Amino acid sequence: NDAGVTTAILTGGFERGVAAALEREGVSVDHIVSNRLPMNGDELTGDVEGPLIEGTKDDALEDLADDVGVDLDETVITAIRDRLDQLKELDARRETILKSLEEHGHLTDELKAAVCQAETMAILEDIYLPYRPKRRTRATIAREKGLEPLAELILAQDPAADPHAAAADYVDPEKGVESVDDALAGARDIIAERVSEDQQARARIRDLFFRKAVFRSKVAKGKEEDGRKYEDYFDWEEPVAKAPSHRILAMRRGANEDVLRLQVNAPQEQALRILESLFVKGRSRSSQQVAEAIADGYKRLLSPSMETEVLVETKRRADQEAIRVFADNLRQLLLASPLGQKNVLAIDPGFRTGCKVVCLDSQGQLKHSDVIYPHQSSKQADADVTKIIVLCRKFGIEVIAVGNGTAGRETEAFVRNIPFSKDIPVVMVNESGASIYSASQVAREEFPNEDVTVRGAVSIGRRLMDPLAELVKIDPKSIGVGQYQHDVDQSLLKQSLDDVVVSCVNNVGVEVNTASKQLLRYVSGLGPQLAQNIISYRNENGPFKSRKALMKVPRLGAKAFEQAAGFLRIRDAANPLDTSAVHPESYHVVDAMAANLGCSVADLMKDQSRRDAVRLEDYVTDTVGLPTLNDIIQELAKPGRDPRRQFEIFSFTDGVNAIEDVEVGMELPGIVTNVTAFGAFVDIGVHQDGLVHISQLADRYVKDPADVVKVQQKVKVTVLDVDLAKKRISLSMKKVPGQKRSPGSKKR
Repeated sequence: NDAGVTTAILTGGFERGVAAALEREGVSVDHIVSNRLPMNGDELTGDVEGPLIEGTKDDALEDLADDVGVDLDETVITAIRDRLDQLKELDARRETILKSLEEHGHLTDELKAAVCQAETMAILEDIYLPYRPKRRTRATIAREKGLEPLAELILAQDPAADPHAAAADYVDPEKGVESVDDALAGARDIIAERVSEDQQARARIRDLFFRKAVFRSKVAKGKEEDGRKYEDYFDWEEPVAKAPSHRILAMRRGANEDVLRLQVNAPQEQALRILESLFVKGRSRSSQQVAEAIADGYKRLLSPSMETEVLVETKRRADQEAIRVFADNLRQLLLASPLGQKNVLAIDPGFRTGCKVVCLDSQGQLKHSDVIYPHQSSKQADADVTKIIVLCRKFGIEVIAVGNGTAGRETEAFVRNIPFSKDIPVVMVNESGASIYSASQVAREEFPNEDVTVRGAVSIGRRLMDPLAELVKIDPKSIGVGQYQHDVDQSLLKQSLDDVVVSCVNNVGVEVNTASKQLLRYVSGLGPQLAQNIISYRNENGPFKSRKALMKVPRLGAKAFEQAAGFLRIRDAANPLDTSAVHPESYHVVDAMAANLGCSVADLMKDQSRRDAVRLEDYVTDTVGLPTLNDIIQELAKPGRDPRRQFEIFSFTDGVNAIEDVEVGMELPGIVTNVTAFGAFVDIGVHQDGLVHISQLADRYVKDPADVVKVQQKVKVTVLDVDLAKKRISLSMKKVPGQKRSPGSKKR
């Protein structure tokens, strides 16, 4: 998958890709990046041309980095892919328009050139608008009455012309033109439509709307109580140019639920001045008719059209920002610190139905399940203490994981008070989405003989051991780190989140002999079917001894192997490079380095002085450049390194278990659960996340909360306010809580 291509240290054939990736499109990468993407064209040098490989996501973008001498990361590659998708959509629309113009006899050489040169969808649609087949309008009815010559005469604005006198010649009751006023009104309708469809006029008014228009939202009559959650927008006004994505999506959601009435208004006087400067010539009587037509056309046609465009475009931008926030949060969650391979006792807490307990070995395999009822009576709690002690001794438990759902803090307190013979850490685990996993087909396949409560407890324990390996089994939208995720474009959201999962999986790497089918399917070049084939082959033939053995898997051909091999690891393989991110296609480079130094590959990987002695310039070829060689050396230093942070034990404040326990002024430890455009939500262990508003994130101006906090980050917060009725907690991360600074203010 292209999103994860550059995260492999040596991708072999991948690296010959973007350079060979655009030929069928006949477009140079230089042109795409410098003229079509919002980035500096200086990032790329040389005239690199080649084709964008079409087909499935398993087709690769390859070797641009080495071909142009720069390190092109996956963000840029994804941007190129997305922009080329946009260009394909633009070209498809262009072809449709050209076909329509030709069929209706409108196509001229000049018009064809304009259509072919249009670089945005808005320009393309503006060109096509006057010729687009449309339903009968007031202007078409006027034309049917024969009033177009009168409209042309008025538009000419001859100072000597008298539009009233000219209009008298067009009075014809049989055609529905009863009077001079009727004739003039019809002519103005034609002029109004012509003005509203004029390309230059639309461009100027569009620019005005995006620069100076404002959103105005009002509460719908009778919706004050039902729409109380939107009360901030009951009488709201905000410039379109400055409105953040979360407020745009909130207003749109309120409007879709018929709670709000949302409008986009631009300064009308300024808009009319722009249009009059384009169409009104002088102060003649005809000019007065043109001005009247402009005012009508703006109010009736052009302004509503621009309002629609603004709503569509701002929705698109808001979607992109919300999806970006969601994707960033998901990345941080997937790359959260893993506990690693330890024996874990996991508890899915509950009051009435009890707490489901499971014991997992260091590989995450279920060894035992049970139920305890520590919250029902002191006698039962005493019996459960004994049960937990026995289970921990029997299964060599090293860590206890407790889900953070209902009864989570109470269960955590119960476990912490158990007198174990050795220190056993107790860790709260975010269980968002665990219930969805436990009822899924994936869970049923893994544990066909267990009920949903056991599956949920297993998921909690495995999340602690390896968040990435467990969370890939759940639809990313169910994990709970999104912002207005149900309001945004669902296809774009899915693609973006899939890109993130692929990127994270490839970045961390996958141990092929222990990975689940769900984890393997996200490895570049594989997918659901090949992932299942790998699992089946592994079950039938035992663990893979080398990467080369993967070629024996049914339907895993050379192309799939080329894409996937750099991300798959074989622990304790005979060839030490099989445990690293070095691609098999580049093994010969490492072999040559070792041979020239008179040592083995294993010695080269162990000895820094030997690696320092390697002259990378000696190994540059037509297919292997310095960026690749630098990656090889870095990987040899820490083969198969896990890029995730080291795990640290965290605990909430004892005695603060519910929102009623929270008091203003308290300083509490917390974990960031969600980062949004307006701040960050922090779990302080009371079953209700508190909000650190963007103004309270740091003792400086913060433009983007993601610059300060990340999902799963451990923080210290101070309680600013507690609203029990609305179940809202306001928090601060400032040294002086509550103090606010504006963007332009300076510290004293």
